[in-house]
Amino acid sequence: MNILVSGGGVAGLASALELGARGHRVTLVERAAHLRVGGAPIDVRGHAIECADRMGVLPAIRAQRIRMAEHGVFVHADGSVAARLPVAEMSDSADDLEIAREDLVQTLAAALPASTDIVFGDSVDALADDGGGVDVHFVSGRTARFDLVVGADGLHSVTRGLAFGPERDHLRHLGLYVALTDLPAEARADRTSPLYNYPGHLASIARYKNKAFGVFLFRSGLLDYDHRDLDAQKKILLDAFAGHTEWKIPQLLDAVRADPEFYFDSVSQIHLPTWHRGRIALVGDAAHCAALLSGRGTSLALSGAHFLAEELEAAGGDHTVAFGRYEQRQRPYVEFAQNSVTDGGELIVPSTREAIDARNVRLRAVAT
Repeated sequence: MNILVSGGGVAGLASALELGARGHRVTLVERAAHLRVGGAPIDVRGHAIECADRMGVLPAIRAQRIRMAEHGVFVHADGSVAARLPVAEMSDSADDLEIAREDLVQTLAAALPASTDIVFGDSVDALADDGGGVDVHFVSGRTARFDLVVGADGLHSVTRGLAFGPERDHLRHLGLYVALTDLPAEARADRTSPLYNYPGHLASIARYKNKAFGVFLFRSGLLDYDHRDLDAQKKILLDAFAGHTEWKIPQLLDAVRADPEFYFDSVSQIHLPTWHRGRIALVGDAAHCAALLSGRGTSLALSGAHFLAEELEAAGGDHTVAFGRYEQRQRPYVEFAQNSVTDGGELIVPSTREAIDARNVRLRAVAT
């Protein structure tokens, strides 16, 4: 079949890989001008490890494994160590595989069949499913017809909006915002990653593979802003940390101001009663974002792509059967991941000074 995959992140690349490997003609369209390789390291865990193995990418993932949690320390305002990040609380088992996002993206991209058509700098802006196929109109003005459309375009999925309605009807905000910024001046060989809290806020430096980036989290209700407006996003973050000159907050905010690839978003989940409609199906965060607090978003992206392609093959191309079976297999993992987010980030973003101090005391006691 002729299949469009919308979105070039982990879910989109994995879907293109799995569908292309089964002989489908795949077009992958990505709004950015290049593969999105920035962002925090991510985990491949549980059932997704077997899925990655069947995709043929598990050896490369294992070869590029990192262990960030082992180097995390909570610090006081003067930089002295307050407590150590608990490795046991950051993973499900020793089998979990942590990998730099750019390494996983590049591994998946390198494994794509040569027949995959990748289109950068464009995105879907209209879909018309007439039962026999889907007519797609792109932002660039071009049009094309596909047998199936797979929406893998993330938390703010355009595909989902077109096929399932407004984001506000499906989004469950978890009370936090996250931001990431490049921080090359903080790269060090020792890879120690300090995390500094004040009530309701986290500013930290994450180091891996002689690289570094700044990480911010802060508590807030759902904000109204254009998630594609970089300046608006920066202003929200700068305002949230304004007036704080302790630790390295001023330097981190300077990095935010200078970063053209700055990342900012809400910590939210997506809840849909179904992930398919007609000839359109959703995978990854577009279908069921579990939020970064679950630590399972990447794993769900990989398994969803694998299950969808496998069921489409098993059904002989009958999407009405395949989409239902895909959802039956994937939904238990999604529900587990979404339900695992229970503490609202209290470990890493305590809401009060008393909660920060109590956490540090508890972690120091565990370490002794």
